[in-house]
Amino acid sequence: MKICASYWMFEGGLEGKRPIIDVMREAKKLGFDAIELCIASQGVLTDKTTKEECKAIAGEAKRIGIEISSVASGESWGKSPTSNDAKVRKAIVEFTKKALQITKWLGTDAYLFVPGAVDVFFLPDAEVISYDTCYKRATEAVAKLVPTAEKLDVTIAVENVWNKFLLSPLEMRGFIDSFQSKRVSAYFDVGNVLLTGFPEQWIKILGKRIKRIHIKDFKKSVGTVEGFVDLLEGDVDFTAVKKALAAIGYKGYVTAEMIPYSPGRPEKTAKAMKKIFK
Repeated sequence: MKICASYWMFEGGLEGKRPIIDVMREAKKLGFDAIELCIASQGVLTDKTTKEECKAIAGEAKRIGIEISSVASGESWGKSPTSNDAKVRKAIVEFTKKALQITKWLGTDAYLFVPGAVDVFFLPDAEVISYDTCYKRATEAVAKLVPTAEKLDVTIAVENVWNKFLLSPLEMRGFIDSFQSKRVSAYFDVGNVLLTGFPEQWIKILGKRIKRIHIKDFKKSVGTVEGFVDLLEGDVDFTAVKKALAAIGYKGYVTAEMIPYSPGRPEKTAKAMKKIFK
């Protein structure tokens, strides 16, 4: 497996302000094999980024000697595919179609997608959507994206996040399978699931549906967002995770998504990722 770093975990990353080339150089210096870039409506990589700009980024990555593993986005949190506002739902689908194209231009084949939310834990004023409505609208959103994903050969990788939606590996499996497309898969986050389940069980059940892996750590005794801690300081059983990944034949990227940035965290994360996976 190749160890990867999320653009978001570097200084200025979450804000989308840090130059991509600077982050790629820093990640390479720290010993990461790859970088996951992040796209938003504002920042250094957006839905308006051109093909030429993407090719320049990909070319610089090659010169630096680092791979671009995937593209992630948090745009769906504020502009939810399951919003009660039809205009918002349409806007995020159009944004995502453009993001899928940019993913292709960057030379990778996986796009992290949050398909909606029953509730947004970090946005207290966000609307609460009934679970059945959320499921229906999320299904509709992904279905609208499938033709673009299939045309581009880019996978819509649905992540398990704290959105009170797709709460079991069986439900996630059923959701993915319902599209009957090789271009809809899972982006499995081992830390996000620890509050309500076991990463190794999810990995076994999702199996070959897993396109990418996010690495975080979490203390179950805390039970809130404050429970996310630095790698090897929480309760994720990384030995079990590695065993489960080996059992399904996963040999792809394992991406550290340690956010927010704090001084020394990228260095500490790189050291832990090498200890766990190298």
